[in-house]
Amino acid sequence: MRKDLTVLIKSLEYSFKDIELLKKALLHSSAKLSGDDKNNSNERLEFLGDRVLSLVIAQILLQMFPSENEGDLAKRHSALVKKHTLFTVAESLCIGDFIYMSEGEVSSGGRNNIKILSDCCEAIIAAIYLDGGLIEVSNFIKRHWISKIMDTQSPPKDYKTTLQEWCQTHSSDLPVYKEIERQGPPHKPEFLIQVSVKNRSAIRGNGTSKKEAEQNAAKLMLLDLKH
Repeated sequence: MRKDLTVLIKSLEYSFKDIELLKKALLHSSAKLSGDDKNNSNERLEFLGDRVLSLVIAQILLQMFPSENEGDLAKRHSALVKKHTLFTVAESLCIGDFIYMSEGEVSSGGRNNIKILSDCCEAIIAAIYLDGGLIEVSNFIKRHWISKIMDTQSPPKDYKTTLQEWCQTHSSDLPVYKEIERQGPPHKPEFLIQVSVKNRSAIRGNGTSKKEAEQNAAKLMLLDLKH
């Protein structure tokens, strides 16, 4: 059974007018649902929460870094909305303790699963937006993302550019990226990308977008090139 939601509400620092929105945000698709009830899982809220987070983070970055160009802002934005960042926020709020899921999912480590927690965090963002509007959800995101924004004094490193520069220095061939696999629903895809560099074994990286997967693959290749 889930713990008392008042504990989670205290961590969120937001009081819901409609508590059913929060309950829906915590309802994983593995829970025993049938017929029309299947639409009551948090997947549709995830879809909305992803867009709300993207908008609010973009607004915050424009305000905090008025002199940065679009490219640097895009790098910051990508780092702040990626799955791992959402996962760390969810962990800090102990969201996993409150997710309603099947016993099988619990047994397989679902309460600590990076995808489940990051998706649920997005669903909660959507629930706050629907319950309290843009100002309330913006305040929530600012509270829980501001330290992550401030921790990065310069835009996150572009690993693809760094890898390309390495290849231009050491060989005439540029890195080659290839999509290996795409999984998940249309609104929440998971990509597996392979990067190949001359005279090196190919390396794969994953992400929730092709761009993120390519960056992760390039990062892993750069680590390999150091050895």
